[in-house]
Amino acid sequence: MHVTRAILLAATCLVPVMLSPAAEAQPRRQAPARPAAAPGDVVQAVEIRGNQRIEADTIRSYMLLQPGDRFDSDRQDRSLRTLFATGLFRDVQISRNGNTVVVQVQENPIVNQVVFEGNSKLSDDVLGKEVQLRARSVYTDAAAQADRTRIIEMYARRGRFSARVEPKVIQRDRDRVDVVFEITEGDTALISRINFVGNEAFSDSRLKEIVSSREEAWYRPFSSSDTYEPERLNFDRELLRRYYRRQGFADAEVTGAAAELSPDRSSFFVTYTINEGPRYRMAKVDITSTLRNVTADQLRRVIEIQSGDWYDGDAIERVTQAISDSANTQGAPFVEVNPRITRNVEGKTIDVVFEVTEGQRQYVERIDITGNTRTQDRVIRREMRLAEGDAFNAVQVQRSRQRIRDLGYFDPGVQITNVQGSRPDTTVLTTTVTERATGELSLGGGYSTDAGALADVGLRERNLLGTGIDGRINTVIAQRRSQVEMSVTDPSFLDRNLALGFDLYYVVRDLTEYSGYEERRVGGSFRAGYEFNERLRQSWAYTLTRRNVFNIDSDASLAIQEQRGVTWLSQVGQTLTYDTRDSRLDPRTGYVIRLGTDLAGLGGDVAYVRARLDGSYFIPFERWLGDPDYVLAISGSAGIMRSFADKPERIVDRFFLGGENLRGFAVAGAGPRDTSSVNRDSLGGRVMWTQSTEMRFPLPVPSELGLLGRAFVDVGSLSDVDARSGVVDDSSPRVGAGVGISWRSPFGLINIDLAQAVVKKDYDETQVFRFGFGTRF
Repeated sequence: MHVTRAILLAATCLVPVMLSPAAEAQPRRQAPARPAAAPGDVVQAVEIRGNQRIEADTIRSYMLLQPGDRFDSDRQDRSLRTLFATGLFRDVQISRNGNTVVVQVQENPIVNQVVFEGNSKLSDDVLGKEVQLRARSVYTDAAAQADRTRIIEMYARRGRFSARVEPKVIQRDRDRVDVVFEITEGDTALISRINFVGNEAFSDSRLKEIVSSREEAWYRPFSSSDTYEPERLNFDRELLRRYYRRQGFADAEVTGAAAELSPDRSSFFVTYTINEGPRYRMAKVDITSTLRNVTADQLRRVIEIQSGDWYDGDAIERVTQAISDSANTQGAPFVEVNPRITRNVEGKTIDVVFEVTEGQRQYVERIDITGNTRTQDRVIRREMRLAEGDAFNAVQVQRSRQRIRDLGYFDPGVQITNVQGSRPDTTVLTTTVTERATGELSLGGGYSTDAGALADVGLRERNLLGTGIDGRINTVIAQRRSQVEMSVTDPSFLDRNLALGFDLYYVVRDLTEYSGYEERRVGGSFRAGYEFNERLRQSWAYTLTRRNVFNIDSDASLAIQEQRGVTWLSQVGQTLTYDTRDSRLDPRTGYVIRLGTDLAGLGGDVAYVRARLDGSYFIPFERWLGDPDYVLAISGSAGIMRSFADKPERIVDRFFLGGENLRGFAVAGAGPRDTSSVNRDSLGGRVMWTQSTEMRFPLPVPSELGLLGRAFVDVGSLSDVDARSGVVDDSSPRVGAGVGISWRSPFGLINIDLAQAVVKKDYDETQVFRFGFGTRF
């Protein structure tokens, strides 16, 4: 303090000297020094008042005025703004008392708890993670309003644009408050109308089937497609653009997608603006190749587009991929295919030349896997079609991605990205997955024509302990069929191309309506399978089963009466499958062939050889009819059975015809039959063949209903049983034809068939109406 006073005194004494004429005569090279503040203008102390929780020194640290500084109104104002900006204070006042700066504060209260009221669509946990205010945080009006806005935005993302949120503050003791957000969720703002502007080639109704957004309707209680989502509009724009490109409009653009909220905020009007441009046909379609080992003629066979076709952008992409795949399989791992497109605007034609060149050589340096918190790395790696050191192949990357998705352990958004490795000719693949629940507890019920009313209870874990092992136990209780089954399958035993599993089962079937007896089976099987390649697979199984034919009707056929009693089946079987279908659940193209053989007689009471060949071929009609739901399915099967070793043949091992494999006829309604028995019991047969031609087509209803129409013709024959009195055995074909509807409902798959037996025998049992229903919930 003494030093400061001495400096001030010296500065005061120098002022007259600086103002003297001699001083004025000196060159004015510098601005005059700032006069020192008088002792009364210097801050001697900063006093804090009103603080309860916050330390005074903490408040002083925010001040721009400190002891020893001179009083400055600008710095005082800046200090005031700084203190307010901390969010710690409800009110701040800065004043001067002599040489002391007095800071009077009123602290913001502390949040005791945050409560949400009136919310049912969003839980407290979801809302609590999004708001800023939390227990023991500092309450401010700005934070409460920010949280209010955030909650409204959350409801808006879920289509509830009329939601209202009001923050209320309840005072508590010790300067604490409870914050209550009173929420009125309101109704979901659905899309009431979808409009298209600029479309001339296609009607509004057709384009409404293309976009994923839907207009609100009473039949969409379980769908969210009629809920407005901004992200969905961008997706719809891409769907429309791709649709126009498939139909020949190579220059089509969707220039806008706008949503207008109705005045009452209860619904949206969505409008898509389209610039169609001209429609082109394909003119010249050619291919060139600079590959050393693969010529253009060798690749030309995979080109599916022809001159005269409407331009199809998706077909161009498919052909590009097919050419790359074909070149890879012919020994060219590094291929680049570029479709060079030339437009003739005046003639409205397009030439396309697929230029095949040598691609950049790259090898896989490393494969990383992220996101798998439960599933073991090895389960994912064994689905990869590439390994470290392999040549990088985009086709195999795509195939790997699809195989990982098909596991069903992860969300569909599986991604495989590649970045440059440690050298220019290497790449690092990173597989990113998101785990999802793989356990299932199913309770279900339904009805089918074959089994009657049924109840279903099951427990399944498809990824046991993250190892990929599939384990399940299931119970079905029905009017004419009941069973308990346990199954465990390791799809890649010891990380090899080998699937191992076993089954244990107990089955009771009531066949008195068809053949006058009931059957009980208790047994198990051991299974093994392996893949030769992506499409060819073989499986083996050994089965040991105790069968009991009992409760035979007193007036049943003598051929049935002789079947009474218990027999043991010891059987080895194999199935060879070649599958090129695009989907196993809903195939639209490709084919599948299965050859199965069974050999019984390695012990047990029966001995036979049984063989069966099945196949299905799917032909898509989208190219001609413009809708992927037009599919022609052609399927057939043939089976034969022969006993040996003089062991008795059992009816439970024979083939039966009718119902699912020959519509228009009842279950076991066609084929050999004992017409001398009261119920004309079905006896089954040793030789059977069937053929079915079915056209699947969309119905004139909104596609999101999941309805699909079917028209079919089934042909089949069953014959070859022991000749005896009263038994008819005619191998002539039977024919059934009809129509049906399949509905992928929220409750499960429902099939309804109306069929007529067109060609039949007098003793055959027919069935016009066939219904199947099942659900899980």
